[in-house]
Amino acid sequence: MLEIRNPATPPRATLEQLARLFLRLGLTAFGGPAAHLAMMRDEVVERSKWLTNAEFIDLIGAANLIPGPSSTEVALYIGYQQAGWPGIFLAGICFILPAFLIVFAIAWAYMRFGQIPQAAGLLIGIKPVVIAVIAQALWNLGRTALKSRFLITLGVLSLLFAVNRLDPLAILIGAGFIALCKHRLTQSEREPLRSGLPLLSFVLALAAVAFSFGRMGAAASLGLKPLFLVFVKLGSVVYGSGYVLLAFLRTELVTQRNWLTSGQLLDAVAVGQMTPGPVFTTATFIGYVLAGPRGAVVATLGIFMPAFFLVGVTGPLVARIRSSPMAGAFLDGVNVSALALMAVVAWQLGQAALINKITVALAIVSAILLIRFRINSAWLVLGGGLAGVAISYVK
Repeated sequence: MLEIRNPATPPRATLEQLARLFLRLGLTAFGGPAAHLAMMRDEVVERSKWLTNAEFIDLIGAANLIPGPSSTEVALYIGYQQAGWPGIFLAGICFILPAFLIVFAIAWAYMRFGQIPQAAGLLIGIKPVVIAVIAQALWNLGRTALKSRFLITLGVLSLLFAVNRLDPLAILIGAGFIALCKHRLTQSEREPLRSGLPLLSFVLALAAVAFSFGRMGAAASLGLKPLFLVFVKLGSVVYGSGYVLLAFLRTELVTQRNWLTSGQLLDAVAVGQMTPGPVFTTATFIGYVLAGPRGAVVATLGIFMPAFFLVGVTGPLVARIRSSPMAGAFLDGVNVSALALMAVVAWQLGQAALINKITVALAIVSAILLIRFRINSAWLVLGGGLAGVAISYVK
């Protein structure tokens, strides 16, 4: 296995430490991919110091270059960097399992009672805390990623394109190639193309293979095998986050196959939003609705399986890409554009979360506790949830 850290750095995480961390995150990481990444950074960079800021940003960039749930893939990359393939499986399973079990229970209640158990009060308090966590992460990651005027400019351009809803993958790859071209034009001694492009091409080829695989169709009739193939396809083509997943789910399951109604799909997305862990566990809910407990398991395995494969294959390449100045320049461009996309999501979430003086106050207090007292973000999320329940009860 290729080492990416200096031997003088602290020891890697043990499997037990990985399991404890990602189980805790799986239970407390509300708010979607941007919030998950912020909480992971707080744990592995600030507290455990398993990775540096720069290494963590590289993992975000790599995760954004391959299809699948981006925050889950960062968890898988962290597991790989710390413990190889066992780390991938342990980190992934521990991060996904809590959300799977919670969504499974909600789906059971939904099918039995015909509605989703409500958690509005809980979310009122959690969302402002999540905004503070994301803002802190963006500030700290930005100080590492935005290391030149050129990269700052590229980040601003990426932000403008993201605000105008240009395709996220186009922004990421475009920023990477602009940074690569700038590097080639300004370096004093030309680095041979063969030193960087083969590895970079291989990473992009993996994404292309996954996309081509995702274009394969599945049988129209509903059954466990067609259900599995549909969700493998979705896991192979969806870039970015669970928010992008919604459009693909509607096309595949409502428009083309008529397996779900629009109302059921909205209920599934709501469940994915109000539970901790990966938003892609929306698949668990849909699988249960369509084919019961076995359908929940099959759909969950299908949508996450491509991520495990792609991270396992590309994991050894992250360090090699960074070690090549040319490929590293490409990754620098990808990283600043990924942070721009994360900032846009944070802004959109903030508009929905900071709805009155109480939620604004919760966000400010959370930011102070994070920055001044370095309170663990998981405890802040739990505290915000309790505050939200108390607020809704008083009302």
